[in-house]
Amino acid sequence: MTLDWSHLWLYVSPPIVGGIIGYFTNDIAIKMLFRPYHAISISGRKVPFTPGLIPRNQERLAKNISDTIMGSLLTPQELQKLARRLLQTERMQGAILWILRLAIDQLKSDKEQKTAKILSGILRDLLGESLPRLLKVLARREDFLEAQVNQIFDQILLDFQLTEEQAIRLADWLLQVVIPPDVLRLAVIDFLTDRTIQTIDESFREKTSGTYWVVANLFGLRNTLTRLRTYCLDEKDATNARLQELIQELLVRDRLKQFLQGLSLQSLPIGTVRQLRKTTRESVRHYLQTRGSEFLQGLSGSVDWENIAMLLVKRLGSSPVVSASLEVVSKELALVLERYLEEDLEVIVTQVIPILAIDQVIIDRVKSTSPADLEAAIEGIVKNELQAIVSLGGILGFIVGLMQTTFLLFGQ
Repeated sequence: MTLDWSHLWLYVSPPIVGGIIGYFTNDIAIKMLFRPYHAISISGRKVPFTPGLIPRNQERLAKNISDTIMGSLLTPQELQKLARRLLQTERMQGAILWILRLAIDQLKSDKEQKTAKILSGILRDLLGESLPRLLKVLARREDFLEAQVNQIFDQILLDFQLTEEQAIRLADWLLQVVIPPDVLRLAVIDFLTDRTIQTIDESFREKTSGTYWVVANLFGLRNTLTRLRTYCLDEKDATNARLQELIQELLVRDRLKQFLQGLSLQSLPIGTVRQLRKTTRESVRHYLQTRGSEFLQGLSGSVDWENIAMLLVKRLGSSPVVSASLEVVSKELALVLERYLEEDLEVIVTQVIPILAIDQVIIDRVKSTSPADLEAAIEGIVKNELQAIVSLGGILGFIVGLMQTTFLLFGQ
């Protein structure tokens, strides 16, 4: 068979034309998935295949994408695995440590002292309201503060002893305030009543013997004691001066100092000390039960809680102990969260999924995306694959055209 070169185009054109048609047909088909982006109308009638397939069915596409992602990708089991990876102990510890340090920095830069005001309110309520009510309830127990009061009694009161300086000051206070000469004079006057003088005189006459009996019965004490009382009443300044001289001559101050300095509970019998300790404990408990609430409320009302709260907040912000303990606290909190999440992570994820509404977020996001942006996003993901489809269309068209040429050759 002789090839007619003048009809060569009849054999060459089918593969070329088929390749071109296959290439551009697939390219147009892919473009028609997205374009035109909006419906086109001519003479009031919408042109078929406008808008493109994806813009026309964007809402259904969004629903299908959401169902696919939630059904096969973001399942509850996968979300649990993702949560476990995100909530590893090291990550949680780092996040908690960051929050704690941020809180400390916030305390330092809080110019309005909001934290101090909140803390002052808490302290005021705690000491002025909550603690008094709690104290009244606890004070009804027989063993309330038993160990604490016993410890204070044994370690402080039992070993307490005045120093020399303290004994001197206390002796001076007793002589100047409690029993000054004028108080002693009034005490003598109150003591030397007519009945008291008569009793002393009669007793002295009956119970003395020898020389004292002669003096008592010849002279007696009635006149002497009566004159002493009259002198104290009439000569106040002179009596006070005489009493002051007696106090100095008898070294009453030094005697009081020695007595007070040697005063100690350890010198008492053991039984007396035990009874005193028991009495002290019961007195403390009874006082707290009856008047403890009033005492704490009065104390709370007299305290400047805002100033105390500001000092506490400043101290916390600059305390090296707080800074050094942040890592320990964050680690302990992370371990607590880890134990909690191990038990309830499945329940938490089940409750979180409806709250997050991830499926609706996906639907809204796809629906709100413009067709041009959607096309660019899809092409960015499967650009090579789409180009392969276009190229494959050209190859298939070329093959079909080549087969047609073969049939023509064999037909002739």
